[in-house]
Amino acid sequence: MQYVAARGYPVPRVEDVRAAGTELVMERVDGHTMLDVLVSRPSTARENAASLAALHRQLHDVPAPDWLDPFVITGGCIVHMDLHPLNVILAPRGPVLIDWTNARSGPGAADVALTWLVLVAAELPDTSWAAARELFVREFLGRFELAPVRAVMLAVTAWKCEDRNMRPSEVTAMRRLAAIESSPA
Repeated sequence: MQYVAARGYPVPRVEDVRAAGTELVMERVDGHTMLDVLVSRPSTARENAASLAALHRQLHDVPAPDWLDPFVITGGCIVHMDLHPLNVILAPRGPVLIDWTNARSGPGAADVALTWLVLVAAELPDTSWAAARELFVREFLGRFELAPVRAVMLAVTAWKCEDRNMRPSEVTAMRRLAAIESSPA
């Protein structure tokens, strides 16, 4: 987080590192998650999709340091591997990205693929923004060249399906999307 912050990326400030580097004390960031805003105000779908895409692009412009573990697929930038609306706090100073536990070096397309999978497959307790979700996904994806994203979709899906926090129905939905989107047209 300190590495990307030093390069102008919006993350919470790290105040202290404890327990041999396994615990962080971070700045409190006031605001709602992007998902909370989308649920309460679905009309913000286009605006928030643009903001999420901008966060991806800005992060993928940051070269990965040598000490960062690589993702399954090699690439030269930092990938968050969990960059979706639940991990973006819409703070007064602008969007701030949290939850960096999956960060790796890899191709930006892998980050975009994972966000696509999560957006489509996630079972959300509040479905009030279900109609806006399709618009949000379309607006988000419309800001990227999708051929490289589709090229890494199967590998990203295999990695995400190993996540113990994913429900069986979410795994099924991700595999279905990957099969459709990664097959030759």
